[in-house]
Amino acid sequence: MPKRKHPRAEKPKDSGPGRKARGRPSAGPWLYGTHAVLAALANPQRLCRRLVLTQETQAGLQEKLGKIKELDGISVEIAPRDTVAGLLPPGAVHQGIALLAAPLPTVGLEDVLRNAKAKTDALVVLLDHVTDPQNVGAVLRSAAAFGAEAVCLTERHAPPGASGALAKAASGALETLPLVQVTNLVRSMETLKEADFWCLGLDPDAETNLPESKAEGRVALVLGAEGAGLRRLTRAHCDYLARLPIRPNTVASLNVAAAAAIALYELAGRRGAALSSAGGTPD
Repeated sequence: MPKRKHPRAEKPKDSGPGRKARGRPSAGPWLYGTHAVLAALANPQRLCRRLVLTQETQAGLQEKLGKIKELDGISVEIAPRDTVAGLLPPGAVHQGIALLAAPLPTVGLEDVLRNAKAKTDALVVLLDHVTDPQNVGAVLRSAAAFGAEAVCLTERHAPPGASGALAKAASGALETLPLVQVTNLVRSMETLKEADFWCLGLDPDAETNLPESKAEGRVALVLGAEGAGLRRLTRAHCDYLARLPIRPNTVASLNVAAAAAIALYELAGRRGAALSSAGGTPD
């Protein structure tokens, strides 16, 4: 596909979170779950303060914890499972480990574009009013697995980026892949078009199946919330719309996290991205 400049109206640059000062708040919510906590402890950009875990969990993770140098400056406490649970929201599946840590430094869309400037097949994921933190975390996990540059979501109608539930569902991907909050999704799509990205929206009513869509090179994959799908204005600003080739008379659509994983796999193969055969470990 030949490179082209996208038609666009002249609009002011997005002045979203990426233009705010990169400060570190004193403390954030508790992170929990083995993969999420170990990834946060190993992340030099994450300021960790207090680690609470059960004796059984400590014994099982002794070797992995021993390899994390940053652990030396953190308060480590051994506590009963009920004590760990008491630090967290009701029903949190903590696996006997919880970590109090500051939120990650803010990353803006301009930071992502700067880092991806030389990549002719860069991939970014945009979420349109996806509010479930577990869905966002699962999308983040798939995006990291299939080589995306970032996942972007709006400041409003979206879960907090520092949420423990989101980090748990991301299974460590929150520490390795930028989660970018933007003020206006359509304006961010125009910014991506200026950087030669094709905006490809998933829509169950689209005429074209995803494997047949023409979006190649630098792609911004746009996903809507389950049920509501893409909003009208978001859909109108997509260069291409495509649907997943679901068997007729089965289900109307898939959960957004499942749809994202399928679409990212398809785009990864199209981009010739190397896919690991090692597989992951469920959290």
